[in-house]
This record gives sequence, C-alpha cells and structure tokens, in this order.
Amino acid sequence: MITVVVLAAYLIGSIPFALLLARLWGADLRLVGSGNLGATNVMRASGPAAGVLVALLDMAKGAASVWLAGRVSDGAELPAVAGLAAIIGHVYPIWLRFRGGKGVATACGVFALLTPAAVPPALAIFAAVVWLTQYISLGSVVATLALPPIAYAFGCPDAAVIAGIAAAALIVFRHRSNVLRVWTGTERRIGARA
Repeated sequence: MITVVVLAAYLIGSIPFALLLARLWGADLRLVGSGNLGATNVMRASGPAAGVLVALLDMAKGAASVWLAGRVSDGAELPAVAGLAAIIGHVYPIWLRFRGGKGVATACGVFALLTPAAVPPALAIFAAVVWLTQYISLGSVVATLALPPIAYAFGCPDAAVIAGIAAAALIVFRHRSNVLRVWTGTERRIGARA
C-alpha cells in the first residue's frame, strides 16, 4: 500500500499543467523564455492569469498527494514521503523525459497540508523578497530555505521538517542557474516577457 501511494503521488506530481495549459495559449514552454515548465515561465509566455492558474493547479497536485496519503495513514511519515514524491514528480516527470519544473508551487501545496502553520510566514518572506528585488527565483529560494526552520520552531512533525529540508535541497539545486544569474545581474525580473 505504501508503494502504491508513493507511486500515485509521484504520478500526480508529474502532471505537466504548465505545458498543457500553455499549449492552449499557443506556446510550447520548452521553446519559450527559460524553457522551464513552471508557473513563472507560463506567466512570461502567456500572461499573469495563465501563470496564476498553473501555480494553483501545481499547488493542488501537491496538496492532493499529501491528502491521499493521509487517507491511508494515521502518522506524518507517509504524507511527508508522498509530498516529496509529488515534488520529485513535478521536477522529474516521467512523461517528459524527466525534464519538468522547479517544484516551488507544488511544494507550497505539499507543505500547506504538512506544515500549515509554517507556510504563511514562508509566503510572507517570499513576497517581501520578490517585492524588494523583483526576482521571483530569489524569493522562491529564500522562502524554501526558511520553511524548515520555521516548521521546526512551530513544532511541526519531524517527518514534515525533514521533508522540508529535502524539498529545499532539491528546489535550491534546480534554481542554481537562477542564483548565478541573480549574482551576475542577468536574471529576468518580475514582469519581463519571455
């Protein structure tokens, strides 16, 4: 049962909403902007409404994976593992030769259920960094790194905190080129078109 739930969570996470919806607006995200299959690139390629819709759908698939695991388990461990599986599915989707997005919106959905008290402060940090710098990528990285210690401080389950650390490591790894571009001043700021 555990294997089935984790595999289902990975497959749910693998649904490429960004690619599918961007095609409705006539764009192939793999050929536009950063080439990344995430909400930020959708926003640049197809506009803010499309980007917000993709972000919400990516959050929903993360939350759905945790919810599914919670239906068959009383502990925090299986939902935490399922949430990580969904994030991995988004970043490395089997349908797209393991080339997906960067996992931020999916992680937000995951941790909205795993660590509900920690998500609002992390979102506030994200909003503050983006407002001050105009870099969505930098806000994503800083908020992702902030979430595990916030979750620990709020007394969230150990499994959820460990999942937060693992998710942060993956998300920071996926943003390594963005961090380099921020450092060199070549990263696109919010509102820049693809």
